[in-house]
Amino acid sequence: MSAEATNPATPGPITPGAHRRRGRPRIDLRRIGWAALLGPAAGNRLPDAIGHVVEAHRAHHPEAPLEPLRRAYVLAESSHRGQMRKSGEPYITHPLAVTLILAELGAETTTLTASLLHDTVEDTEVTLDQVRTEFGEEVAYLVDGVTKLEKVDYGAAAEPETFRKMLVATGNDVRVMSIKLADRLHNMRTLGVMRPEKQARIAKVTRDVLIPLAERLGVQALKTELEDLVFAILHPDEYTETRELTAANEARDTDPLAEIAEDARVVLKDAGITAEVLIRPRHFVSVHRARRKRGTLRGADFGRLLVLVGEDADCYGVLGELHTCFTPVVSEFKDFIAVPKFNLYQSLHTAVSRGDGEVAEVLIRTHQMHKVAEAGVVALGNPYAPPADEQTDSTGERADPTRPGWLSRLLDWQEAAPDADTFWSTLREDLAQDREITVFRPDGGTLGLPAGASCVDAAYAQYGEDAHACIGARVNGRLATLSTVLSDGDTVQLLMGQDPASEPSRDWLDHARTPAARIAIRRWLTTHPATPQPEPEGRRAPESAPRTPQGAPAGRPGEANAVVDQPGATVRLAGCCTPVPPDAVTAFAVRGGVVTVHRAECHGVARMKSAGRAEVGVHWGDTTECRVSLIAESFSRPHLLADLTEAIALESVAVISATVEPPTQGRVRHTYTLQLPDATTLPGLMRAMRNIAGVYDVSRAQHSAQTTS
Repeated sequence: MSAEATNPATPGPITPGAHRRRGRPRIDLRRIGWAALLGPAAGNRLPDAIGHVVEAHRAHHPEAPLEPLRRAYVLAESSHRGQMRKSGEPYITHPLAVTLILAELGAETTTLTASLLHDTVEDTEVTLDQVRTEFGEEVAYLVDGVTKLEKVDYGAAAEPETFRKMLVATGNDVRVMSIKLADRLHNMRTLGVMRPEKQARIAKVTRDVLIPLAERLGVQALKTELEDLVFAILHPDEYTETRELTAANEARDTDPLAEIAEDARVVLKDAGITAEVLIRPRHFVSVHRARRKRGTLRGADFGRLLVLVGEDADCYGVLGELHTCFTPVVSEFKDFIAVPKFNLYQSLHTAVSRGDGEVAEVLIRTHQMHKVAEAGVVALGNPYAPPADEQTDSTGERADPTRPGWLSRLLDWQEAAPDADTFWSTLREDLAQDREITVFRPDGGTLGLPAGASCVDAAYAQYGEDAHACIGARVNGRLATLSTVLSDGDTVQLLMGQDPASEPSRDWLDHARTPAARIAIRRWLTTHPATPQPEPEGRRAPESAPRTPQGAPAGRPGEANAVVDQPGATVRLAGCCTPVPPDAVTAFAVRGGVVTVHRAECHGVARMKSAGRAEVGVHWGDTTECRVSLIAESFSRPHLLADLTEAIALESVAVISATVEPPTQGRVRHTYTLQLPDATTLPGLMRAMRNIAGVYDVSRAQHSAQTTS
């Protein structure tokens, strides 16, 4: 931490976000740092140097104990005494600044205690055992977690293992990452005197990993300031231009956003809704994005309206009033209260327009939602302190509110990643996803997935490695292939096979977007290098020779059971519909003394009549053997033909021929000509074929009949 902790000689990147904090000037850490050299206060009185930390802490936790903070500061100040930052300031200013950042976000006392001590074990003679003895196991665990992260260099070759360790530590206790993010924010604020190339390297790591992690942990206050600081370093020209645009807008005589805010206050007051309407200026990166999206910015584009209310129901009341009294921009409405985002974020988003064309974006949330929106997991306190009203999940275990769905999934797949490089590449891919969708399961549960995710991703998100047995899906009630890309709000029913030895297809990698899916599929393929590939396209013979059932007559078995009213005629069962007893049938005389027998509903009957074929009387004889053609429609998977052939054989049915059409969109059509020992076995045979994993329909063949000349 100390390597990057140097103060700027010029304002440089310190200025981003300054326009957002007009009501609270930046604390003079230089003055605090030099005051700290005078030593701790006498007795048990709180040292003046942590007065600002205490003030911010008590604003969120009025009854919080302060003694741990006093003792932690005394130990940190005495152990760091004599150490200086590269700017010449006492080193104690760094842990003080990090702790103040966390205190302003609402972190609880244990986190602040660990934050004051987070560099002591790494940079001083203080040992972890001392911290454990003085402050307990929790504080020691947090200090140890942050220390481990800092012992690995951020060089390019070390990045994979660095961030793997970081996320393992985060998963065990997200407060470790909270301290790390605050530490990086203060170092980014004070990066100005570093060499430009080093500034750029640190900024890129911050942009690629720490900012997305702050987003996923819901710590928007840290994320937005880090974005502005990185923007200033990596894109100085665009940053300067954006800052000038913002300053010019603030200097305008009129403020359309303020006017709309006042109108909204009047509307809500008249409706009897108690609400606080605030203006939230956009941070610089947000202004830059808005300009790229919209071109020329208008006055209301430089900020948003924030409406804070007391209860969830009031959010929808505010929405209704604003949509009634202003013109709503329907495409901008999003309900993150009914369906919270993956990082715990809840809010209603909308936009309203007034007569002159000014459009104001509006965020509507409760005060508690706003606290979580700004501070994310930091605002949710100590996950290990049992609350007064114990929260439990469906399994009876206490739900950990600081473990959002994304983080839980991340912990699962980082354990499955075979090596650090695989973990790193999949982490980067996952962090690059800036939007998440929610899909619904038939049982009412939900799955959070990145935008662009497919049914393959949904399968692994729901079933883990058991998803190897997935054979298809229904999306919004319709059959869909596993490659189908899902949309926000879709209902997904995953169709699972029963074979425990089911295998994932290599093709699934082309459609998997989530680390969980990609790692699970790759690991299976790596450990099964000899896995047979799916059946090749085109026609394929059955995998076992056709069997003739015992007692079947030679020649054309099974056709003598149809008796026609034309003595001496050769009787053939039509291949287009393969009639079997007790089907209603009709027959037609064709050339060569042959009579073909069709099912009464066969499409070929009308064609035979129109061709002038003479209809012949026919009935079923005493012979029970028969031949039938069945069509099995299925999802493509390895060994499907073998499994179907085995199921047919177990019903004592012989396969006369089998045709497999080339797969289309992951689906395969099989046509079987079968010799049945008894027509009554047909329903059971079709049932057995439908029960094969991957088969979703079995029907009697109904081909287009050709006129026999």
